[in-house]
Amino acid sequence: MLYITGDMHGDRERFQAVGRAGLRKGDTLLVCGDFGFVWDGSLREERLLKWIGSRKYQVLFVDGAHDNHLLLTKYPVEEAFGGRVRRIFGNLCMLLRGEVYTIEDKKIFAFGGGDSLERYARESGDDLRMPTPEELDNARRNLERAGNQVDLVITHDAPAKLRQFIQIDSLDELTSLQAFLEEISRTLSFRQWYIGKYHANKRIPPRFSLMFTAIQKYEDPPVG
Repeated sequence: MLYITGDMHGDRERFQAVGRAGLRKGDTLLVCGDFGFVWDGSLREERLLKWIGSRKYQVLFVDGAHDNHLLLTKYPVEEAFGGRVRRIFGNLCMLLRGEVYTIEDKKIFAFGGGDSLERYARESGDDLRMPTPEELDNARRNLERAGNQVDLVITHDAPAKLRQFIQIDSLDELTSLQAFLEEISRTLSFRQWYIGKYHANKRIPPRFSLMFTAIQKYEDPPVG
């Protein structure tokens, strides 16, 4: 089974809730950005990553606005699930921007990244938070190869049209990423779209969900 949750920010206690959710061997937990466990490269962190990667279920995450992108780039890229991933350890992988995967017989489009609401992050000089033109083009090519049809979309940020449903107080300019996600939302056929970043557990009918601490089991919506 596929399960989806939101920003974890390196909080190990979140895995207690994952355990209570009943994930079993062969299940997959999808995290919508700000995973946060790859942060300082310490030996303590390495032990924790190995612990996560040794779970009986897979943990797959997209990057968020508050991840250590420079450190993430040090992990090797390999082929998995029909696309490219960064293998952190064992069953723990980062899903790369613009890739289309087949996971548990579901087609999944993943796109991480996002601008930050916090001043310290915006002044950090980390220009890896936002996508490059090459990543945007890669996404368009992969979606075209998939016939512009997937089951799930996993992103950190949201399409522009959802801004009216989300409280955005300190960042009122439309970002290039939000504009891109709006572009693909108009041409892509999908069943459900899951979004992190906004620290809310909220469904936006008919097919969008903001994810934070909730752990939602994916089920195909009824036809019609």
